[in-house]
Amino acid sequence: MEVVENRHILTDRDILLADLLEVFPLSYEEYVARSGYLALGTAIDNLRPASVVDAVLKSELFGRGGAGFPTAKKWQMVLSQPGETKYLCCNGAEDEPGTFKDRYLLRSNPHQLLEGAALAAFAIGAHEGYLYINGTFHEEITFLNKAIDHAREHGHLGSPFNGFPKGIMLYIVKTPGTYIAGEETALLEVVEGRPAKPKQKPPYYPAVHGLFGKPTLVNNLETICNLPHIVRTSQSGGQPASRTMIFSLTGDVRREGIYELPLGTPVRVLIEKYGGGVINGGAVKAFFPGGPSNAVLPGDKIDLPLDSAALKSAGSSLGTGSLIVMSEESCMVQKALFYANFFAKESCGQCPPCHLGLANVTEMLRKIDSGLGQKGDIEEIEQLCAMIKGRGYCYLLTGGVIAVESILRHFRAEFEMHITEARCSSRNSSG
Repeated sequence: MEVVENRHILTDRDILLADLLEVFPLSYEEYVARSGYLALGTAIDNLRPASVVDAVLKSELFGRGGAGFPTAKKWQMVLSQPGETKYLCCNGAEDEPGTFKDRYLLRSNPHQLLEGAALAAFAIGAHEGYLYINGTFHEEITFLNKAIDHAREHGHLGSPFNGFPKGIMLYIVKTPGTYIAGEETALLEVVEGRPAKPKQKPPYYPAVHGLFGKPTLVNNLETICNLPHIVRTSQSGGQPASRTMIFSLTGDVRREGIYELPLGTPVRVLIEKYGGGVINGGAVKAFFPGGPSNAVLPGDKIDLPLDSAALKSAGSSLGTGSLIVMSEESCMVQKALFYANFFAKESCGQCPPCHLGLANVTEMLRKIDSGLGQKGDIEEIEQLCAMIKGRGYCYLLTGGVIAVESILRHFRAEFEMHITEARCSSRNSSG
C-alpha cells in the first residue's frame, strides 16, 4: 500500500489522539527560524492585496470548515462590497464529534494562525480580526494569547506598515462551547455579545452583512493556517501549498489520530496504513468521511479518494475531514440514535422544525432500538425527515437529517430486524 511522504505542510507530524494534550507550541524564535512571518512581511512591503488574493485563487484553496467553498471567491465577495470598513473572523469553534484538527493547530503552531490571519486581513483591507476559539480549549487559548503578545512585541500585529498603514489587531473571543456556536451567523452573534443563535440567510450573509453590519470574512482556522505557505511559495514560484488536509480519524480503528495527508488519498490508506486498520481485525462496515453532518457511506466505498468531487459523487462530502469508522460489529440503529440525539440536543431551539422535529426522530429511533418498534415506524421516520430537512435557519437540522437518512438507506435491514425480531444483527449490540 502506498505510503505518502513529505506531506506535512501545516503540521510537523501525525499524532495519536491520546497524545494531543502532550503537544506544545513552537516559540516565536522557532517559528521565525522556519521562515515564519516572511510571507506577511514580503506581502505588506512588496505586494498589493490583490496579489495575495491571486495567490490564494491559484492555489485552489477551499474552506476546511465543512462547506468546502472556494476561499478566494469568498474573499472576492467581501472585497466587492462598498465601504472601507471590513472585518475578519477566524472560526475555531470545532465542536463537531470526532473533529480535532483545529485544536492540534492551536497547540502546535499558533504563530502560523496569526500570520495567516494577518495576511487575510491585509488582502481584504480589515484592521480588526476576531479569533473565535472553542471556549473549552483553555490551554490552547493560553498558548494563543502568549503568541499574540510576542507577535505584537515584534511588530507583526498592532503596528502600522508601509503598505498597511493601520496594521491589524487580533482579539480572541471564546465560544460558549456548543456545536451551534460554530455556525457562521451564530459566530457573529457571539462576537457582538449575544447568544449563539443563527440568523436566516439571506439577508445575513457575513460577506455582505456581517459584524456590526459590515462586510465580514469568516474562514475556518485550518483554512487560514494555509495562507503563509501559499503566499510564501507563490513568491518563490513554487507549487501551490494547499494540497493537503488534516484528517481526524476516530471510531473503530487501532490508532485514532490526527493525520495530514494529500487530498485524493484513498480512504483505505488513511484507515489501514495510518490508522492501523479496524479494531479486532474486522472489516469496515460504514464510515462518515467528513463528520456526522454528512452522509455515511458503506464499507465497500473505502477505496474512494478523500476528494470533494469523488465523495460528492458517492453521495457524501469531505466536510471537516473528520473520518469516523464503524466496524462490522457496530449496531447502526444505535449509531443513528446517537447522532440524531446529538443534533437534537445541540439545536438552539429557535426553529420549531429543528427543535421539535429532531426530538421526534430521536424518540422514534430510541423506540426501535429498545425493541418496541412497530411496523410503519421506519416509514414514519423517513417521512418526518423529508418534511423537516432544509427548514431551519442553519445547516444543523439538515445535517442531522442527512446522517439519519443515510444510515437508514444503507442499513435498513438492521432497522427492520430490530422491529420484527426485537434484536440486532450485529455481533456487538452495544454499537
